[in-house]
Amino acid sequence: MSLDALLSAFVTLLLVVDPLGLVPTYIAITDGLPAALRRHVAARACIIAAVVLTGAAIGGDWLFRLVGITLPAFRIAGGLLLFSIASEMVFGLRIERQSKAAEQAIEEHVRNIAAFPLAIPLMAGPGAITATVLLAGRDIGNPAALTLLVGVIFVVLAICYAAFLAGGRIGKALGITGNVVLSRLLGVLLAALAVQYVIDGIRAVLAG
Repeated sequence: MSLDALLSAFVTLLLVVDPLGLVPTYIAITDGLPAALRRHVAARACIIAAVVLTGAAIGGDWLFRLVGITLPAFRIAGGLLLFSIASEMVFGLRIERQSKAAEQAIEEHVRNIAAFPLAIPLMAGPGAITATVLLAGRDIGNPAALTLLVGVIFVVLAICYAAFLAGGRIGKALGITGNVVLSRLLGVLLAALAVQYVIDGIRAVLAG
């Protein structure tokens, strides 16, 4: 992989994953968690997203062809799942942590939100997976180029982690009222993003 191709891959994934754009969502879905658990959510989400995108780089195209899944279908499914989370944020229906077995409830909540929706489909969503599969497809049969692409994935997700850590301080500055307002507003934006995923998927199916 040439330097130009390496920079192209980095910029492409950075723009698609959009670490800064994910910070408000991270603040909203981790609202109410202690600082240590917020960091744990950030780290866990980044690790999960790294595994997913690395898998997409190595065998995503082969797997999709094997099971007969098209990228438009994946985009539609991701949009529908994301919409369910967005609706919970808008109407304040997110799971509340109970005083009984509080530690267990919080731990389960952390595992859930780190995997979905933060890692999938926000960080390693249809757009990022599609971009990764396409970037990997440019250098099929070139292990060195594939290794560099995986390295780019890890660098982008490390930037995500750093952005999330900075975002925690922003959430503290907003306070309770600010976080509630932000959560509702972001729920609407996420719902719109989810609908856009579905529209793009349907448009690609019709065009094909």
